[in-house]
Amino acid sequence: MNQKDKTPVMVYDNQCYVCIKFAKIISFFSKGKIMIIGHYSAMGQTIREDLLDESALKMFWFIDWKSAYGGRAALLPMIKTIIFSKNQYSHLMNTNEMCGEKCNAVSAVFFRSVSLLSNSKKIDLSKSK
Repeated sequence: MNQKDKTPVMVYDNQCYVCIKFAKIISFFSKGKIMIIGHYSAMGQTIREDLLDESALKMFWFIDWKSAYGGRAALLPMIKTIIFSKNQYSHLMNTNEMCGEKCNAVSAVFFRSVSLLSNSKKIDLSKSK
């Protein structure tokens, strides 16, 4: 990862309608302060294999290169970065929208919303590789 110690990253499910909308909102408000990467992109797969654990696909992640925050735990650090970070990067969000027909149904929206609130994890990256 050549962005280490530079660009905070949000990794999201780019095969989910709700997650894609959430990522677009974060991309808009972060104004280039956070790199947005899909779980199923090549870079997302590399991040999952190198930094995250088996719970990686259960939630979105915010990575500041000191820690990786998943789900509910990612909300506060991500909001702090959006509000207080002065750095801006020239990365545009690239969504490989591969959403199926049923992913924007009411039940899918409800399931993903509950999933956000119920899943939470923090991984200390300073002790890893």
